[in-house]
Amino acid sequence: MPTNAALDRQSLPFLARGPKRLLIGGEWVESASGRTFPSIDPSTGTVIAEIAQGDPADVDAAVAAARQAFEGPWRALTPAARQSIIWQIADVLQADMAELRRLESADMGMPIGRDPSAGADKAVEVLRYFAGFATKIHGRTLPNSMPWQILTYTLHEPVGVVASIIPWNSPINNVLWKLAPVLASGCTMVLKPAEEASLVALRIGELLAETDLPAGVVNIVTGFGEAGAALVEHRGVDKVAFTGSTATGQAIVRAAAGNLKKLTLELGGKSPDVVFADADFRRAVPGVAMGVFGNSGQACCAGTRIFVQRAIFEEFSAALATYAAKLRVGAGLDPETRIGPLVSQAQLSRVTGYLDIGKEAGAKVLAGGARITEGELANGYFVPPTLLADVTDNMAVVREEIFGPVGCLLPFDTIEEVAERSNDTEFGLAGGIWTTNLGNAHRLAALMRTGTVWVNTYNLFDPAVPFGGYKMSGWGHENGPDALSQYLTTKAVWVRTD
Repeated sequence: MPTNAALDRQSLPFLARGPKRLLIGGEWVESASGRTFPSIDPSTGTVIAEIAQGDPADVDAAVAAARQAFEGPWRALTPAARQSIIWQIADVLQADMAELRRLESADMGMPIGRDPSAGADKAVEVLRYFAGFATKIHGRTLPNSMPWQILTYTLHEPVGVVASIIPWNSPINNVLWKLAPVLASGCTMVLKPAEEASLVALRIGELLAETDLPAGVVNIVTGFGEAGAALVEHRGVDKVAFTGSTATGQAIVRAAAGNLKKLTLELGGKSPDVVFADADFRRAVPGVAMGVFGNSGQACCAGTRIFVQRAIFEEFSAALATYAAKLRVGAGLDPETRIGPLVSQAQLSRVTGYLDIGKEAGAKVLAGGARITEGELANGYFVPPTLLADVTDNMAVVREEIFGPVGCLLPFDTIEEVAERSNDTEFGLAGGIWTTNLGNAHRLAALMRTGTVWVNTYNLFDPAVPFGGYKMSGWGHENGPDALSQYLTTKAVWVRTD
């Protein structure tokens, strides 16, 4: 396999097919304005594609197409037929997964080497999981206390047209986590991918044409915040499913008031990862490291606040710094890379800005600490795995979401103390615990105000297990039955039979 990132990028057939268009009503069309914007390879800083820049006029067309499909051919299908199509989509995407992974690496820098094999990938399992629900959506017959002969029952029906707005940090998973419950519930969607990483969504849109999915069930509008805002405010949209920053989530809540849309919001985090003195170093050191450095820290649930019990604080910090320094930083398409680039120049500026803020506040750099400016990576957006010590709970680098490969080391003494400090944040998305004492693990897990707690592991996901947050980390869940219910509405039916 070639290790030259530029050569491998050019081998992607999708990139060779010219400028990318919008998918509306089953047709690939230029934006109404005719404008495009560049897609940048963050490993090299070079343009790899031109993408249609959608605007409110394109949003209007996409919503109309989604509504037509919802009221027409999609709604007319039986649950079994809908289930069959979802399975078909899973098979088509599975067959193309190697190219999707390469495209993801070229588009936003996620290391291709993290995939254990080219022929096995679990991303599409979320489709197969939700396909099973398509034939199992049903209401209940309910008792009532009316004096007449009355039959009462409920129906669970699809909400309608869904605006799915996704971030750039994990394009394949972000698309499929939104697509699966939409299709299983019988809704239709307008997908708005992040402008920093739209290519995977567009390639998936191409692949949908190889299935029996009716035109208009899935529409894709690429572009900037103007397109996203138009979707959120659109009166033809019944629900918004958003993943992204807390600030944008708050703006969506305000904008959705126009027609009281249903909302699912998976937002930011500043997750604690707690290491007890009895932790198994062989697991804890790499587990904690990749919990914060995986995908260059560009994960809402990254364990960036690393609490280490005081008795092992110095030893563990040194071991973690040594491990971090050995992680290979490189182009996303290099199979040996473990830490890829940040997604954009803007994200690079954000992360390095926080590093400057941390140093000025007195933080000590144990590993990394600055952008890579020399050698073959100099033109990309690379920051090596960074560990900061001598930090306090009230520093900006500890309290605010950086979204980069930056971990902050903090000592603690007792369970009660670390529980209080872990919860002393506006976020509540995830947390980790490393200990061989499962009694302490269960005790702390119960005290953590987070939507997910991992014990002696980190960043595990499964389609059957819900993922969502407390507090400012959002509303609702991805995955599991909880996610499906957020795409359904309940209707009560009363029938007098006497």
